Amino acid sequence: MKKNLLTLTIWLISILCIGQTTSKFDFIPGEKIIFFDDFSTESIGDFPLQWLTNGSGEIVTLKQLEGRWFQITQSGYYIPEVNDSFTDNYTIEFDMFTLSDWGAQIPSVVDLYFLSGELANPGYGSQPGLAGLKIQPSYENIFWNNWSEAREWQGDEGMANFTFKSMTKYHISFWIQKQRVRMCVNDQKVLDLPKGLQANYTYNIFRIDDNSSETTPLISNFRMATGMPDMRNRLITEGKLVSYGIYFDVNSDKLKTESTPSIKEIATILNENPGIRVKIAGHTDSDGADDLNLSLSKKRAESVKNELIKTYNIDANRLETEGKGESQPLAPNNNALNKSKNRRVEFIKS
Repeated sequence: MKKNLLTLTIWLISILCIGQTTSKFDFIPGEKIIFFDDFSTESIGDFPLQWLTNGSGEIVTLKQLEGRWFQITQSGYYIPEVNDSFTDNYTIEFDMFTLSDWGAQIPSVVDLYFLSGELANPGYGSQPGLAGLKIQPSYENIFWNNWSEAREWQGDEGMANFTFKSMTKYHISFWIQKQRVRMCVNDQKVLDLPKGLQANYTYNIFRIDDNSSETTPLISNFRMATGMPDMRNRLITEGKLVSYGIYFDVNSDKLKTESTPSIKEIATILNENPGIRVKIAGHTDSDGADDLNLSLSKKRAESVKNELIKTYNIDANRLETEGKGESQPLAPNNNALNKSKNRRVEFIKS
């Protein structure tokens, strides 16, 4: 009996320390966008200007995908040149698509690194920087390990079950809170590592490595944001909440499944505060015709309202909608980063 109890205790400790697979999806992006690239402002065939590399790649379009994509064409590292500091709390998200002849299970997609080091000299190899975390999808698993100079390049390791398929679009998101690292793929949380990052280091590099000649990865809509949004305080106390966690298909008012955590949190706030009413305002960037942007922003605000009513039973009389189109930008519409700041949904207490 004692032996069985000891075995169970060791197993529980290992789960808490190393991380586990879970289907709970709770990703909400940070509230300050510090990097965004959808490759829309540069020419097809060029290497994107905001990325560092020792490899090669180009911006492309594909018939089966919307928008522009960064296709990695040569093994090496690929680093978004983020000028702001990551802070202790931040999120990273991007879309990924893989060309491969392997079918259902591909041998390797990319290696993903969180590193403490020099952006101008990021190094290479399996354990670069002063400290790091490596996440490696392969076949039906996602492997991970971390290390640091202080621990003589040693650390923890583990794995979770998940299969990336070729010719399939995935939305990958990371939520970092000090040492804790959570990874979601589409609407499924696949990793939750309470001690994923080793302590006493400043992690300032996110790196994508392509080491495989058997797959061709493509990425798009890469966004990094800092700060965990205090949605309750923003709406109840300050009277206005700006959300970047509500996603739509391109030129559409159809909500993406990644919007669920943000909308659910707003519904929770409204249910806990039954006396308040809210105006939902949709905003766009300046791309496209003014009248089409205005119409699209109105429809998107209506979609959010309908979701709150249908799924979370919020009284329709407490919600009103408004479309602002491109009329109230938060930043000049002069680059991809600023345009991403202007595409938003606002909730205003009334």
